[in-house]
Amino acid sequence: MLDFRPMTMPANRENIVLISGGASGIGAQTAKRFLEQDDIVHICDVSEDLVSDFLTANPGATGTVADIGSKPDVERVFADVERSFGRLDILVNNAGIAGPSAPVDSHDEDGWDECIRVNLSGTFYMTRRAVPLLRKSSGGAIINVLSTAALHGYPLRSAYTASKWGMMGLMKTWAMELGPEGIRVNAVCPASVEGPRIDAVIERDAEQRGLPVEQVREVYLRQTSMRTFVSADDVADVILFLGSDAAKKISGQSISVDGHTEGLSNWLD
Repeated sequence: MLDFRPMTMPANRENIVLISGGASGIGAQTAKRFLEQDDIVHICDVSEDLVSDFLTANPGATGTVADIGSKPDVERVFADVERSFGRLDILVNNAGIAGPSAPVDSHDEDGWDECIRVNLSGTFYMTRRAVPLLRKSSGGAIINVLSTAALHGYPLRSAYTASKWGMMGLMKTWAMELGPEGIRVNAVCPASVEGPRIDAVIERDAEQRGLPVEQVREVYLRQTSMRTFVSADDVADVILFLGSDAAKKISGQSISVDGHTEGLSNWLD
């Protein structure tokens, strides 16, 4: 795998921001928004092609190709960040996978293991190594990107739901541990985000239930009071707020960006 490193540290910038899963979707949009406000942004992502494409389109950013569920890969990410910048101000734990879609008695066990490895263990590995660099900044912010699945049960999605509830528990715990050092820890809980990922989830759900894709999509839309999916930019808005001085006294909180999720089990069957 390739690493992408800066030759010199840009001048006159503000925060140093590390975003996992930063080459596409919510992560990429968030990275672009931080760059627009002249922050220093380093992304990591498992796809070499996506990282390369993102850095080509956003030459102010830097990045490392890495699987956050791999401890050696995470070590390389932080070696790059420390060598290039020497500190860290904001960590956005965004990387994650959808996991299997099936009832518990046929839920794929390997899929369970992989989802927990990436979503939950990966978040732990990233944060464990970020804290010493955040201390060098005398504070900072950690933002876990969760899901409304961290607030409700989610039929057919045992692994994903367990990983997101686990990330919520880590957020609460880390806010307590790190608060005395001025490190804030919060979570953002998006509902279904427009794009290919939720399209794939809906297609798998439709196949599992033996229903047309559009019927399943309508059920997903009915789960929110506003009857809409959110955009990656909607989520980025809240992440930028939580990383800003405007949120300097906010910690241990989860903010839903979801049009008000009424529940994730409102099937009429």
